[in-house]
Amino acid sequence: MKENIYMPRMGQTMTEGTVVKWLKKDGERVKKSDGIVDIMTDKVTTTIESPIDGYLQIIVEEDNIVPVGKVIGKVFNEY
Repeated sequence: MKENIYMPRMGQTMTEGTVVKWLKKDGERVKKSDGIVDIMTDKVTTTIESPIDGYLQIIVEEDNIVPVGKVIGKVFNEY
């Protein structure tokens, strides 16, 4: 099983966000609700949590601006 990590929409006018810092490394084991990535919008920086226990796969590297809804990472519960 895998869960995609999407760039979330943090406000009605938000169209893109920046991947500021990955808090876990690519391939690292994560637990549900662990903070895994910090994202920044024009108004706020927030931490996105893992939706499931598993292993993180980073898709979008730090300092990249991506549109809302784009997959920035994945969590697989089997590696």
